[in-house]
Amino acid sequence: MRLICIEEHAVDPEIMRAAKSTMDRDAPYLRAQSSANAAAPNGDGRGQRVVDLAVANRMGVDLGAGRLRDMDEHGIDMQIVSYTSPAQLAPPEQAVALTTTANDRLAAAVAANPLRLQGFAVLPWQAPLAAAEELDRAVAELGLKAVLIVGRPGETFLDAPRYEPVLGKLAELRVPLYLHPYYPIPQVREAYYAGLPDAVSTEFSLGAWGWHHEAGIHLLRLILSGVFERFPALQVISGHWGEMVPFYLSRLDQVLPTAVTGLSASISEIFRRHVWVTPSGMFNVPHFQFVRDTVGVDRIIWSTDYPYVSMDGTRSFLDSLPLTERERRQITHGNAETLFRLPS
Repeated sequence: MRLICIEEHAVDPEIMRAAKSTMDRDAPYLRAQSSANAAAPNGDGRGQRVVDLAVANRMGVDLGAGRLRDMDEHGIDMQIVSYTSPAQLAPPEQAVALTTTANDRLAAAVAANPLRLQGFAVLPWQAPLAAAEELDRAVAELGLKAVLIVGRPGETFLDAPRYEPVLGKLAELRVPLYLHPYYPIPQVREAYYAGLPDAVSTEFSLGAWGWHHEAGIHLLRLILSGVFERFPALQVISGHWGEMVPFYLSRLDQVLPTAVTGLSASISEIFRRHVWVTPSGMFNVPHFQFVRDTVGVDRIIWSTDYPYVSMDGTRSFLDSLPLTERERRQITHGNAETLFRLPS
């Protein structure tokens, strides 16, 4: 069974260097992330583990032989690769050049191994008009298939009016947007997550809870602000089983019906029309069953969150799921082929 995974990351060292001063100012605790628990297995014992961040960052730079070797070892036929380097944290005057170079680098890696790799563009969110132009170039000239944003584009979320040129270009080109989490703003981190032991506060504000919560808010703001009504062709991807949102769709519909939101459809209806969900390496049967029952198997695409989570057990977990052959084909490659317009 062909296996395409779509939250598989790369690191751009130049973007990371340019963003470092902002990250050191706003989130110095990032240095402690993913180290104390690096050997801890997944809660259901299936073997996935968090990879030490320094190791993962070294692996993420490799867009060639090392990545392909890891894919071969775990039976992954294609990765659609995205940068987790936060371009929007770089100095504004450097952002366009940095993202252009990073996209060129990824496109070259794809061209070298087009049957194994495809790519998401990274954009200079500091300048929305320039971001729309780079998106156009990345898709039309470089052949990249989508866009991924790490966290917020700035001090606001993407529903802010200034980002409409990028959202409009995504809809026009019919390429999806992956809403990936990142660290919370310092005020939120201090109010919600501080006051606990340092290691606990760090992980609580990041991968344990905080960044999933914020990524879910980001998605809900796009829905509630009417973005999908203004851009009906826009499709987004939400990792980590939908960043909590699927588990609250019925509650959201109950408390925020169309009479309150003014939208033409319920929140859950908009979600099912415009959102695709991936596991991001959280290989957990109850999560899968809930999302399948709530969102539908035709909206699930596989992902391992490489290199931040190990790929151990990817194939065996998929083989163990109670799926029909048609459903298995959809999740492993069919839905990805549809969304990213890949040859089947």
